Amino acid sequence: MEEMQAIIDAPNLSTWNGLRDHTMFATLYNTGARVSEITGMKIIDLSLSTSSVKIHGKGRKDRVMPLWQSTVKLLKRWLPHVDHDPQNPLFPNARGKAMTRHGVEYRLGMAKKTADAQCPSLKEKPVSPHLIRHTTAIHLLQSGIDISVIALWLGHESSVTTHHYLQADLAMKKQVLEKLAPPHTKNILFKPGDALMRFLESL
Repeated sequence: MEEMQAIIDAPNLSTWNGLRDHTMFATLYNTGARVSEITGMKIIDLSLSTSSVKIHGKGRKDRVMPLWQSTVKLLKRWLPHVDHDPQNPLFPNARGKAMTRHGVEYRLGMAKKTADAQCPSLKEKPVSPHLIRHTTAIHLLQSGIDISVIALWLGHESSVTTHHYLQADLAMKKQVLEKLAPPHTKNILFKPGDALMRFLESL
């Protein structure tokens, strides 16, 4: 969570690009969207009244995602800085066109370099839009969200795909367990009483 927050906070909010990146990364993490889905978002897809955004997924399958109020506030701050045509991209490039996958990856890479200084544990980790999607899934899982709900959240056609996150979460928990010293326990020899023995013999 600290690493993700460091990346979201890395862009310079005094610049147009920085404000866009800050808002885009927060939306990316909030929704768990694919990079193609975040670049395909249009202004018309955003509903501030219901705190949600429509995502156009694979196979023309749309899903409506709820937004945290913190994300909504960022989007409200961002909207005055873009053309209000409903069909325009929500996160355009400097020319007003939809960003490319490479463009998002490049801006994320720049943010990571800045975040490395604030969060040293990021330095040895590769960061990509798809990794943010994985991070969202893992954090949902660790929050106790059912795997089938996470599948719907991410737009997976089958929860089988989402099962990989369950395995990843278990692997991380095992790593944590290995760092903990197990308690010193004694083997206890259980000796049943006469009443219990009579009951067992009567079965």
